[in-house]
Amino acid sequence: MAVPKRKTSRSNTRSRRAQWKTSAPTLATCKQCGTQKPPHIACPVCGTYAKRRVLDV
Repeated sequence: MAVPKRKTSRSNTRSRRAQWKTSAPTLATCKQCGTQKPPHIACPVCGTYAKRRVLDV
């Protein structure tokens, strides 16, 4: 296994970690009621998924 010859400086470590950013969650429009919801999940407002009623809301 490879071992680094020198310790990584604090500046290099922090600048590398600064590239990790969060992104906004992807939202899809419900075909039935038009509200925003996460994709591949049943709509919490009307209870439909793939144009079928799957939840009793």
